[in-house]
Amino acid sequence: MGNELVKEQLESTVTSLKETSLNIRTFLNQETVESQLKNAEGSSQEEIELLFDQLRRLLVYFDEGMESGQLLLKSEKFRKTAAEKTLFWVFHQCVEEFFQPHYDVWYEDSRAAYTGKNAIHFRTEVSEQLKKLIRSIEGPLQEMREDLDYYETDFRTRLRQQESRK
Repeated sequence: MGNELVKEQLESTVTSLKETSLNIRTFLNQETVESQLKNAEGSSQEEIELLFDQLRRLLVYFDEGMESGQLLLKSEKFRKTAAEKTLFWVFHQCVEEFFQPHYDVWYEDSRAAYTGKNAIHFRTEVSEQLKKLIRSIEGPLQEMREDLDYYETDFRTRLRQQESRK
C-alpha cells in the first residue's frame, strides 16, 4: 500500500479511537458500579465490576493506539512501516479485544451480520446506559475491523516470508 493510503487509514483509525475513547471515558466518569446495579436487576456486583474492568482495559488500549497514531502523524517524515505496525497492533489490541473481551463479559454473535442486529450480547443483565455505550462502540469498531483486516493478513504474510528466508 502507498504512503498516502496508509496515512489516510491511520488518520481514520486515530479519529475512531479518539471518539470511542471519549464515549468510554464519559461513561466511566459518570457511572458507578452501584448505579449500574440499581439499573441492571439480576446482575451481581462482581459481574458489573468485571464489565467496568473490561471497559477500563479497552480505554487503555484505545488511548495507546490513538497516541501512537498521533505521534506518527505529527512526525516530519511519515514512516509507513511504523504506521502499518501500529495499525496491526490496533487491530489486535483494540478491535479484537472488543469483540473477544479478556474478561468474557460479552460475546459476539457471528450471525448478527446476516440479521442486521447488534452482534454484542452480554452474559448478564446490564443497564440501558451500558447497552447504549456498547452499541455506540460496536459500529465504528466493526468498520475498523474490516479496514484493518488487511494489515493483519499482510503483516502475517510478511512474517512468514521473512522466516522462510532464514
